[in-house]
Amino acid sequence: MHPILRKILAVVLGIVIGSLVNMALVSISGTIIPPPNSADVTTAEGLRQAMHLFEPKHFLFPFLAHALGTFAGALVAAWIAASNKLACALAIAVFFLIGGIASIIMLPSPIWFTFVDLVFAYFPMAYLAKNIVSKN
Repeated sequence: MHPILRKILAVVLGIVIGSLVNMALVSISGTIIPPPNSADVTTAEGLRQAMHLFEPKHFLFPFLAHALGTFAGALVAAWIAASNKLACALAIAVFFLIGGIASIIMLPSPIWFTFVDLVFAYFPMAYLAKNIVSKN
């Protein structure tokens, strides 16, 4: 396969796999850590109105979804890419970072979570995924 096509395939599959991991974690989060009693988490408006009721434990799964989704996607992208593995992994990080920023704009979260999410969930996970693939 042509190297450029392989890189495009790597990034597309990385986005798909990363998104599946992200959505799987988001979908199970409420069963593992139930939302506050009066919170309607089925809509964005309900989440926005209930955000003040959320405790730090309620932000664990959103962080894990962002970090592990990015990690899984970057791992796939770096594994499939014939060369420039870091660039492909970082492309996944950029894609998910844009999603994370959009999420923060739509659902304002505490400053501490915004910081932790933006600093630790995207580029460090992509770099870690690339390093794991490069060692094997």
